[in-house]
Amino acid sequence: MSGLKLRGVRKSYGNVQVLKGIDLDIDSKEFVVFVGPSGCGKSTLLRMIAGLEDITDGDIAIGGRRVNDVDPSKRGIAMVFQSYALYPHMTVRENMGFALKFAGVPKAEIEKQVQEAAKILELQPLLERRPKELSGGQRQRVAIGRAIVRHPQVFLFDEPLSNLDAELRVHMRIEIAKLHKELQTTIIYVTHDQVEAMTLADKIVVLRGGEIAQVGTPLKLYDDPDNLFVAGFIGSPKMNFLKGQLENERVVLPEYGNISFPASVSASAPQEVTVGIRPDAFDAGGSEQLPLKVEIVEHLGNETYAYGRLGSGELLTIATDNDRQVKPGDDFVARFNPSSLLLFSEDGQRIR
Repeated sequence: MSGLKLRGVRKSYGNVQVLKGIDLDIDSKEFVVFVGPSGCGKSTLLRMIAGLEDITDGDIAIGGRRVNDVDPSKRGIAMVFQSYALYPHMTVRENMGFALKFAGVPKAEIEKQVQEAAKILELQPLLERRPKELSGGQRQRVAIGRAIVRHPQVFLFDEPLSNLDAELRVHMRIEIAKLHKELQTTIIYVTHDQVEAMTLADKIVVLRGGEIAQVGTPLKLYDDPDNLFVAGFIGSPKMNFLKGQLENERVVLPEYGNISFPASVSASAPQEVTVGIRPDAFDAGGSEQLPLKVEIVEHLGNETYAYGRLGSGELLTIATDNDRQVKPGDDFVARFNPSSLLLFSEDGQRIR
């Protein structure tokens, strides 16, 4: 079994707390993505799992074995970094087999492992090339191959696609997803790109300020966020937020012409709330409406986004069902159903 357990994991640099008590279970063969803004602690947490950073407090177990004081080379992990870190004077074959050679593995076994990894990653025609003769995507595949030959219990990926252009990132996402399906091993993947997180993960861990904001499947986080931060971070374009007030079983928008509509929750006393609605939740057949003036229109081929100002000056993003007739300057009525709205309290927590 190659699952992981983290209990009360903390990391401090002097008086600065970077990680503030992480409790997390990662199941065997699961693809887990750590995501969050810069400085949230996701890469630090990955490096602590790898053994490249000391743990200030708490415990990390891999495959049921506590590894706090275990050397990185003996943890059963392999790490793929943002930089390819290939030896420029070595061929692809030599780069992929170097760790095994260093460990004293027989030449015949090294060749077997390299050939197997090269077949999985479609690198066989490139085995005699050196890194300078490879594209960025090919170099990243070699770096992944170098990890595969070690047959680790857990793969750790630290923003591996950041150096690639948009087209290559899409291609490599597909390759990594195929790799996980074929190898059936545990993968922990760090990224700041929520598209990577949504498309790759079995489970996403959203980090904020050294703490876990929410853990769940991609669609769970998209459809049912626990707090304002996760609601705004997951989803592109991001969720729209409006100031409102919850009164009995209705939501009132005082800054938007006192528009009101039914709420899915009730309040014993009026309370300030933030109303969240995703751009794709607007529906031409919706029972409620918000009038606005269109400022910018983005035609993306298969979808169209309109950005418009409400009377209060608030900018709203709307997916318009590929309505190519919408133009800047148009008056537009954004319709929605109250059931598609999410409500958040003043402290940012979801009201359910």
